[in-house]
Amino acid sequence: MGKKRAQFLPYALPFIEQEEIDEVIGTLKSGWLSTGPKVRQFEEEFQQLTGAKHAIAVNSCTAALFLALKARGIGAGDEVITTPLTFCATANTIIHTGAAPVFVDIDPATLNLDAEKIEAAITPHTKAIVPVHFAGQSCDMDRILAIAKKYDLFVLEDAAHALYTTYHGQPVGSIGDATAFSFYATKNLATGEGGMLTTNDDALAARIRRLALHGMSKGAWNRYGEKGTWYYEVEEPGYKMNMFDVQASLGLVQLNRLDDMQARREQIAKAYNQAFQKEAGLILPPVHQDGRHAWHLYVLQVNPKEAFITRDELIDQLQKEYKIGTSVHFIPVHLHPYYQETYHYSPEDFPESLAYYKQTLSLPLYPSMTDEDVQDVITAVLSILKEQRASS
Repeated sequence: MGKKRAQFLPYALPFIEQEEIDEVIGTLKSGWLSTGPKVRQFEEEFQQLTGAKHAIAVNSCTAALFLALKARGIGAGDEVITTPLTFCATANTIIHTGAAPVFVDIDPATLNLDAEKIEAAITPHTKAIVPVHFAGQSCDMDRILAIAKKYDLFVLEDAAHALYTTYHGQPVGSIGDATAFSFYATKNLATGEGGMLTTNDDALAARIRRLALHGMSKGAWNRYGEKGTWYYEVEEPGYKMNMFDVQASLGLVQLNRLDDMQARREQIAKAYNQAFQKEAGLILPPVHQDGRHAWHLYVLQVNPKEAFITRDELIDQLQKEYKIGTSVHFIPVHLHPYYQETYHYSPEDFPESLAYYKQTLSLPLYPSMTDEDVQDVITAVLSILKEQRASS
């Protein structure tokens, strides 16, 4: 049996240092607590990172997805194609517009939406495709965009996992019609909660900004500034989904050291790959050479016939015997009761997503992990597998 840790290693932790703390305190002292200059600066720097013409900061990736669909005019009677291998927010935002999610299974070689299966799911009601860049690996955007052009469909990328991801050298965030990013506490860039919507479409960006803040225009975003005015107009009933300056302060600091944080993620992923690549029964995360992987997740699949252990047993032993936290990404959306009852899905409808789900776990992967932490994870996994083989 390998070495046991004295303290539990969480599956994920935000990487917050003194610089973030100082920046937040400075913002609190400035008097700007809601949407203000820090949000504007964060948006501008995010535009530069992604190469997008517009970046709109909102209170979550969920909000970004929803606002983009609403701004596009998607609603009751429409259908939106996406993957079942995602967090429920992707499907829920479609439902909240009044449209229906239509799932297309994954390609097991990429774990992303299988572009070759999209056309079969298109109907006269289809209005959009929402590809999810799962774990930080880019989707086949050339194929998806070609299909979208053929059928005049809106492409909204769910890049909750894909900050820093590139596709053929182009940053995710400037490829599709719009892209939604997440800054949740466990993401590659964390502001606690928060999200960003990027697009090159001027009209779409203007409407998203309006919808994110009550449907107000005419100076709604700067009416409290030195040169602002009290006057505003409401052009349509909007929502309250704007980001505030305290969040943006965290984001600005994290953005400035994103390269370093990503380099550490890549180091950890490389260490895992080297340790597990020759282990029978383990399937490494797919990595394709058509772009840069963001390594938001390290998803390891366990073939129980070759590893002599199930995914659930491995998770249980890692936690109880070795004090190492893990997670599972994701329970496919079509397995949840609501979607089965409402859309009459059964587990076998998407066999590739189901097969992947039954044997996957996510290992700890975050910049503040020490080399010793990484080695503890490796040693624990290999020790458990060795013990299982010896007893089988």
